[in-house]
Amino acid sequence: MRTHTPETGWRSVPVHGVELAYFEHGPPEAPLVLLQHGYPDTPHTWSHLVPSLVAAGYRVVCPWGRGITPSTPSPDGRYGYRVLGEDLAALIPALGAERAHVVGHDWGAAAAWAAAHLHPERIDRLVAVAIPHPASLKPSLRGLWQARHFVANKMPWAAWRVRRHDFAELRVLYERWSPGFDWPDRELEAVRNAYAHPPSLDAALGYYRDLWLWPFRGRVEGPDVLVIGGLTDGALGPDAFEASRRRVTGSCTVTMLPGGHFLHREHPEPFEAAVLDFLGPASAHA
Repeated sequence: MRTHTPETGWRSVPVHGVELAYFEHGPPEAPLVLLQHGYPDTPHTWSHLVPSLVAAGYRVVCPWGRGITPSTPSPDGRYGYRVLGEDLAALIPALGAERAHVVGHDWGAAAAWAAAHLHPERIDRLVAVAIPHPASLKPSLRGLWQARHFVANKMPWAAWRVRRHDFAELRVLYERWSPGFDWPDRELEAVRNAYAHPPSLDAALGYYRDLWLWPFRGRVEGPDVLVIGGLTDGALGPDAFEASRRRVTGSCTVTMLPGGHFLHREHPEPFEAAVLDFLGPASAHA
């Protein structure tokens, strides 16, 4: 049985009844970039991108999602789109900033889309990685099969299934969604460690238990948007990403890059180049 090892070097801030833990890098007075991870993942997923953003002059904050250890669980057990979007939007003033760039991957991207609907005035530019605007996704037999984990993670035995054989399910998902990439064990250590704490895994699965229809009508108004998809993503095809353009009133750039669902880990150089080109230097936002 894997034992949870507490993280070190993080801070936390109260947001909507929970303590959101985060890593922070760069000068505190610099323009803020929030990097929100997805499932199954932790802030360590951004280790390639963070140094490039700091070198470009940004203050970079990488939070753990609501309930993902060391962030604290939701007191009412709620983890829906609106809750996650409110968390991300509220984190910006809680960190002392008026606006921020937001980069989200997977569930982090869904939270970023929700935050852009709820509080567009707080988001300067939005980068959605591996998840198009949720309202642009159309049901299909292929899509249902690719998203079968959405059903599996709602089941009463989901935690047992994910935890068994030292979290072997995590490797199954990484290899399914990023086919052809040889995932070394060290890539999965941070998330295994987080999920070894039972409340953390329960919260991660709570995102799926609380998943229902997309709650926002209309289009995102305000921030410029960059949607990045992987050319070999085992979960979504290019058409799904292109459809995001119809859900944004302002500028929406769709870029398909080498790699699968975790393209930012598989091919960090082109990913970082795309993000930095979109955000520009921090001096342009001071």
